Amino acid sequence: MHRYHVFETAHGFAAIAWSGRGITAFRLPASTPAEAERSLFRRLPDAVRTDPPAEVASVIASAQQYFAGERVDFASVPIDLGEQSPFFAKVYDAVRTLGWGESTTYGAVAKQLGAGPEFARDVGQAMAANPIPLIVPCHRVLAAGGKVGGFSAPGGSVSKARMLALEGVETAATPTPPAPSPQRSFGF
Repeated sequence: MHRYHVFETAHGFAAIAWSGRGITAFRLPASTPAEAERSLFRRLPDAVRTDPPAEVASVIASAQQYFAGERVDFASVPIDLGEQSPFFAKVYDAVRTLGWGESTTYGAVAKQLGAGPEFARDVGQAMAANPIPLIVPCHRVLAAGGKVGGFSAPGGSVSKARMLALEGVETAATPTPPAPSPQRSFGF
């Protein structure tokens, strides 16, 4: 059974879900609690809303610190990704080693895993399917040449660039953000 909680950050409302084994889903900040909850339900439609246990509350506090611009490390957070292809599981393990302000490319992750450059696209597919963005920091994986590349979370590559900017990472050809909005959200 999955349980979840919606919480506020400096950039909007996020949602987190967990099982007895670890964090199972994370939804990046949205402009309203209902939007964050809807996003989580797309992955876990039967999740039950509840107050978080102490270990999940600690992850929530860390996420709030992250979106406030504080250096946070999620590498030791227990996760439960469910069934994954062996390659995707290796990609997620590799990406979890990237710390605050570090970045790499899809091709470099493929090479790190002993795969050829033709597997860079597979690394990108793993990042697009990542159910726990931020905790499995897919925003730190860039396209060739340090370009932002894609990002499947709401807000797309602009959201990815904003998260990287929070960490002080400069990217090539950073996307132009949309016109200012009264929302307090990354546009996730």
